[in-house]
Amino acid sequence: MRIVVVSAGLSVPSSTRLLGDRLAAVAAPAATAPEPGPADVEVIELRDLAVAIAHTFTSGFPGRALSDAFEAVAGADGLIVVTPVFSASYSGLFKSFFDALGVTDPDALAGKPVLIAATGGTARHSLVLDHALRPLFSHLRAVVVPTGVYAASEDWGAEGLDGRIERAAGELAALMAGLSTARPLPRRDSFEDVTPFEERLAALRPAG
Repeated sequence: MRIVVVSAGLSVPSSTRLLGDRLAAVAAPAATAPEPGPADVEVIELRDLAVAIAHTFTSGFPGRALSDAFEAVAGADGLIVVTPVFSASYSGLFKSFFDALGVTDPDALAGKPVLIAATGGTARHSLVLDHALRPLFSHLRAVVVPTGVYAASEDWGAEGLDGRIERAAGELAALMAGLSTARPLPRRDSFEDVTPFEERLAALRPAG
């Protein structure tokens, strides 16, 4: 099992990176339970890839470091994405990374479990999760976990954040475990064994 954290934080230290680390710390052991040992975790810091992302849009080709990041995201069993809030939405760097990924590999996130999270200076921007992040990853055909996590400045150290982290990370872990054990439907080579609709409907009617 492998979890990749994509952090769009710009500062050092970064509350965005901190939130991603805390989510991964809970999700990693839960994703492999009851097996011993946590899932592997890799963190991608987008600020280190900002120039490469910009060059991708002008040249049409990602550099080696950005290609490695795309491969990590595409190969992950679960994804944790965290962005700071700028102008009531995700950051431009965050959006550009996933835009470039979509151009390079349109199916990279198809069916992939994704936990969305964001940080901001005030709780008024918490709707960014449902108004911006959730639609973006639904468009990319990811499977977005029900609980997103928003952390305002006043949430750090306050009651409530730990509970949201536990719930969201647990949902991601459960989804990862469920998809890893799911079996594909048996393939049908012909339609000979398909019951006609009329017969199925007749079987539902009361006798007599």
